[in-house]
Amino acid sequence: MKLTELQATLKELDASPTKSLGQNFLHDRNLATWIVSQLDLKPGERWLEIGPGLGSLTSVAQEFSTNGLLIEKDDRLISFLKDRYPKLQVVHGDACRFDTRELLPGGPIKVFGNLPYYVSSQILFNFTTEASPATALLFTLQKELAERFAANPNCKDYGSPTVLIGRRWKVELLRSLPGSVFLPVPKVESSVVLLTPRPAGEFPDCDGARFSTLVKLGFSQRRKQLGKLIAPALPQWAEAAASLGLPVTSRAESLTVRQWCELAAWKPEQSQNSSENAAQDVHRKIFDVVDSDDRVTGQNSRFEVHRQNLCHRAVHIFVRNKAGEMFLQKRSRWKDVCPQRWDSSAAGHVNAGRDYEETALRELEEELGVRVPVREVTKITPCHETGHEFVMLYEAQHEGPFRLPPAEIELGEWFTPTQIQQWAARRPEDFAPGFLKCWEIWRRICS
Repeated sequence: MKLTELQATLKELDASPTKSLGQNFLHDRNLATWIVSQLDLKPGERWLEIGPGLGSLTSVAQEFSTNGLLIEKDDRLISFLKDRYPKLQVVHGDACRFDTRELLPGGPIKVFGNLPYYVSSQILFNFTTEASPATALLFTLQKELAERFAANPNCKDYGSPTVLIGRRWKVELLRSLPGSVFLPVPKVESSVVLLTPRPAGEFPDCDGARFSTLVKLGFSQRRKQLGKLIAPALPQWAEAAASLGLPVTSRAESLTVRQWCELAAWKPEQSQNSSENAAQDVHRKIFDVVDSDDRVTGQNSRFEVHRQNLCHRAVHIFVRNKAGEMFLQKRSRWKDVCPQRWDSSAAGHVNAGRDYEETALRELEEELGVRVPVREVTKITPCHETGHEFVMLYEAQHEGPFRLPPAEIELGEWFTPTQIQQWAARRPEDFAPGFLKCWEIWRRICS
């Protein structure tokens, strides 16, 4: 959209750029084309634009794909956008408060926009949550903020936002934009940044909540040494520093993102050995083999039980909070069954000689790090979906946060039952079959 066209449209709408909304409309068609081209949109590919304004980027994006969603806060522009882009979905809302969980049923999506400078950080963090389905995020930000997200260690721009975003996202500064391409002309310089998900395994796996806690503590007083700052979460700093090859006098800004991940994943030697032994014991575990009436007929190793499809026992636990949301875990890529699929809050096999409730309590502690009572919902008979297991389904209540073992769980998130149902209906391949069976029966009983 050229400057003259933009001005004419604003006059027609009897609207002018609003300072309180941070509106600076892009009016350079060549730049708009270049910005959208960085996303490499394919026909039919999903995309979402934040703050489309009068549609400078929108017009370009819909030439590649009409599978787009626009989020606009300015109510003066909603009717205009719906009339001008009838093939696109237009949502009147605040991108800072947009529930990004609603995007999961549609699958992967690319996100872009010229963000209002005063809320850029809030929007960026909202769309880069651990469960985000975004495969790329392309934003125009205030240059100073963009440089902060792309900063390297040991410089003034390197801070907690750099590290928190950098754990899961690679940030690239693509180019600067002159103020003259916006109406009104901003008083600060702008930069275009591209965020793409880091490949699995690029950094050590760690619990995201623990990582975030350590980083925020570490940068709370950036000129102080880490030891005292992170002591509430990691009192064994000296031992951890020695193990990871870090000077005990290190400050937050001297650690790379990789080193922060290593620190979050670090455990005392005894705990590390215990975890390694537990991982080695997985294939040596012994299960009770049961008949069609759930009576024990013998015992066999986990490996043989699965290899021969022998009937055995398991538990699934659905953890809900006071708001009625349910916590789901995304299985680690290291899992031998259904890696990186979404699953129940906690689940596991019943070992030989153990009972269902005892196992449910054990799984809650091992997978989520909590001890809470469980309530029996129902027993599910063996079928292909459950992996030839009798499954006892339980409910528990907890508000979180949880302590997630990276070797077992990649991440976890709370979802409303409606969100889960819509997601499971549209993309069942995102979930472990055992969970889908439990979910189907739970809805029938509890909804």
